[in-house]
Amino acid sequence: MKTGRWIAAGVALAAVGAAAVYAQARTTEEPEFALVAAEGDFALRDYPQLVVAEVTSSGERQRASGASFRRLAAYIFGQDRPEGGESIAMTAPVLQEETAPNEWRMRFVMPAKYSLETLPPAPANIGLTQVPARRMAAIRFSGNGSGRDLALMEARLRDWLMGQGLMPAGEAEYAFYDAPMVPGPLRRNEVLIPVAAQ
Repeated sequence: MKTGRWIAAGVALAAVGAAAVYAQARTTEEPEFALVAAEGDFALRDYPQLVVAEVTSSGERQRASGASFRRLAAYIFGQDRPEGGESIAMTAPVLQEETAPNEWRMRFVMPAKYSLETLPPAPANIGLTQVPARRMAAIRFSGNGSGRDLALMEARLRDWLMGQGLMPAGEAEYAFYDAPMVPGPLRRNEVLIPVAAQ
């Protein structure tokens, strides 16, 4: 009897997680892109210019990630703006990249309705900038986005690029699409690498 209850609880938890993923996917804005090619978990995409809010934190990746996320969330939700004002909607994915050893930059992509001129002013330690249009190779995977998983997926993506005759044009970026409460098997993560124009 106890086993049956545990199974029922597990099924219920999975259903709640799936519902959270479905609801989030329907309401969270993502940057538009043109799909150039797709092969299994791999894709080649053309992204337009994006407006982002970014912050850099030092230290181990997970700790730096938490500090950066809280800082950027305080900006978009208006918690540290003297003039207050409306909240900026959360978008997906959250982008992260290592810019120097143990130095991590996190970016929130701003909703498409904003430009640099129409965004609320940001505190001095948050940058508002534009990322130029670029072609990106991507590999999609589930899980909690551990350092080991990111390294493995980056290696797979680099092997795929080599097989396609494509040259990387920059360092890898990590893209996380789901809230922390979403179970790992239901999460969407990506490793992205900019690709040189041909």
